[in-house]
Amino acid sequence: MDKDFKRWHTKKSGIHNDQHVRVFFNEREIWWCALGANVGYEQDGKGDDFMRPIIVLKQFNKEVFWALPLTTQVKVGKYYFPIDLRDGKDRRVILSQLRLVDAKRLKEKLSVLPKKQFQELRKAITALLQ
Repeated sequence: MDKDFKRWHTKKSGIHNDQHVRVFFNEREIWWCALGANVGYEQDGKGDDFMRPIIVLKQFNKEVFWALPLTTQVKVGKYYFPIDLRDGKDRRVILSQLRLVDAKRLKEKLSVLPKKQFQELRKAITALLQ
């Protein structure tokens, strides 16, 4: 599969240079995020803007956070965590793709993960790291 790194670089430069006010975000929120075209098996964004839904796992300040990408592909195993957004779609959090993200990449808030599911997600991440 060919990846359009040149087009992503142009988009990424625009995101970096954007002087608009940063969005406000919190842990547990699910956002469309410009993850880009990435190397090898790293999770890519899709579409013209290289977007993918992510969940904000840990907010460090108003500018950066740990993000976990979501997928609608039904996968099982210790690297995938099922979540239910009560919209009838099967989704998995890809635990192995945890990454630091700048808030400039956030585009649109989609939902908020219920507290109980978020606590279970954090337990799954902790177990994975041990």
